[in-house]
Formats: sequence, structure tokens, C-alpha cells
Amino acid sequence: MATRPQPTDGDSQSFQIEYEQETDGRWLAEVPSLPGVMAYGATKRDAEVEVTALALRIIADRTQEARKPPKSITFL
Repeated sequence: MATRPQPTDGDSQSFQIEYEQETDGRWLAEVPSLPGVMAYGATKRDAEVEVTALALRIIADRTQEARKPPKSITFL
């Protein structure tokens, strides 16, 4: 899987996205630090959009449960 480096900014929470192209040409994007957050797309960009949207839904649910706002969020 291809990855991008993660910055170490103490004021934000970063989530690394890993990509893998399947033999059929589809792209799989995954956020390893959020278990189960993965999505397919016809292109790498499509997979990135889908997995980012899913990750934001998970973060929103966790934020609501914790009753406190999240730090700044970055996807890499």
C-alpha cells in the first residue's frame, strides 16, 4: 500500500490514508487508525473521497458520544 508521511503538528489530529490498487483496477483506501474504515473507488481519488467521508462520520459519532469537540483534523 502506498502511504504519505504524517506530520507531527501537536494541535491537530492526523489520519493516514493507505491505498492499494486491486487487480481489477479498483482502488482501496483505508484509514488504519480507525478500524474498519475502508472504501473502494474506481479511481484513487474516488476511493479517497469515500474513505474520508466514512472517517468523518466515525469521528462525528465519537465526538457526539464523548461530548467534547475534536482537535483540528487532517487526512494525509
